[in-house]
Amino acid sequence: MAASAAPSSPSPSAGPRIRVLVADDSVVVRGLVSRWLEEAGCEIVGTAANGRLALDALDRVQPDIVLLDIEMPELDGTQALPRMLAKRPGLQVVMMSTLTQRNAEISLRCLALGAIDYLPKPEGNRGVTTQASFREDLVQKIRMLGADLRNRPRARPSAPSERPGLAALPERPAAVAAAPAPRPAAAPVTVRPRPLRASPPRCLLVGASTGGPRAVGEVLEGIGAATLRRVPILIVQHMPPVFTAVFAEHLGARIGLPAAEAKHGEPVRPGVVYVAPGGRHMGLSGNATEAVIQLNDGPPVNFCRPAVDVMFRDAAEVYGAATLSVVLTGMGSDGTKGAQALVEAGGVMLAQDEATSTVWGMPGSLVRAGYAHEILPLPAIGPALRAAIAGPGAGAGLGAAH
Repeated sequence: MAASAAPSSPSPSAGPRIRVLVADDSVVVRGLVSRWLEEAGCEIVGTAANGRLALDALDRVQPDIVLLDIEMPELDGTQALPRMLAKRPGLQVVMMSTLTQRNAEISLRCLALGAIDYLPKPEGNRGVTTQASFREDLVQKIRMLGADLRNRPRARPSAPSERPGLAALPERPAAVAAAPAPRPAAAPVTVRPRPLRASPPRCLLVGASTGGPRAVGEVLEGIGAATLRRVPILIVQHMPPVFTAVFAEHLGARIGLPAAEAKHGEPVRPGVVYVAPGGRHMGLSGNATEAVIQLNDGPPVNFCRPAVDVMFRDAAEVYGAATLSVVLTGMGSDGTKGAQALVEAGGVMLAQDEATSTVWGMPGSLVRAGYAHEILPLPAIGPALRAAIAGPGAGAGLGAAH
C-alpha cells in the first residue's frame, strides 16, 4: 500500500494540528491508529506499509511525527530510521514494537540512533483492537510530543545515512546517542539555596521519561563507577515491562556495576543500580542504614507506574537529608510532588535544563515549582553529582557548572 496523503485544514482556534505519518505493515493497525489520532485532533498526512514507502513520503507529506513500526517488509524500522533522520533532521520518530525482549533491545538501540520515543504495541491485530491502554498511551504520547513541538521547535542532529540493519546497530546504545540540539536560552528561573551538607549523601535517586535512556546512561557514566560504588543508585525510568530489564542490563554493561530490575524485599546496597520494573511502583522502607526495596501494584500516579513521585516520597522518609536526586528529561510532571518531600526533608535536588532536554516536562515542572537547587545541562550533571557524592575536596561541587 503506497503512502497516502490525507490533507485537512487545521482548527483556527487550536492552531496548526500535529502532522503524523503512520508506518506499519498491518492495514488494521494503520487504520485504527490513524482514526484514533484524527479523533484526538491530529492530522494524518499519510500512511505507509513499509519503511521504504514512509521514507519516500517524507518530503511530500512533511510530517511532524512519524510512528514507525520496527518489523516491516522491504525496509524495516531500524533501517528506515537513520535514513529518515538524515533526510529530515528535525523529525520526531516514535518507534512501535510488541513487548518482546528482542524488540526491547531494538527499541533502545533506535533511541540511540535518534528516535525520540517508543510505544509498546499489543501482539496481533486483535490485541491492538481490544487493548484500551494502547489507544490511551498512543494518544497521550502524541499529544504531549505535539505540544512540545508547538511550544519549542528544534532541530535534531542528523543520523548516519546508511545503516544496513540490526547487525550494524551499536551494542551499547546510550554511548552513541546524539544529544538534542541546544535550544535558545530560556528565561531565568529561581533556584533554591543549597542546604549545607554535614556528610556525603547516602543514596542517588534518578527520575526520567522521554529521552531518559540516553540521558541516564550519560549521567551515570559521567559520575563514574568508582564514585557510584559509594551509594545505591535507584532509578525510575518510565518504561513498560520487559524494557526495564533490558535497560538495566545496558546500564550495567556501560558503567561496570551490578544493575537489574529491583526485587521486592531486597536490601539496598551501595554500588548497585536498582531500576524500577515496568508496571510496578518502586518505594522504600527501613532506614538509611538498612533500606529495603518495596514494590507495589498500586494505581498509577501522574498516569505513571512506576512513578518517580513514589520513589521520592519514600526516600524522603527513609534517607531524609541524606538524599541526592536528579530529574532528567521527560514528559509530564512526575517527580514534582516527591521533590517537594525530598527538599523539605533537607535533600538536594538537581534538574536537567531545557536546552538539553528532549522534553522539558518533568524537570521543568519541578523547576517552576521552586524545588530545584541546580539546573544544569546534561553534560554537567554527572560531574556535579560525582563531586557531591565524593564530598568536599573532590573538585568542583554543585553550583560550579552552569
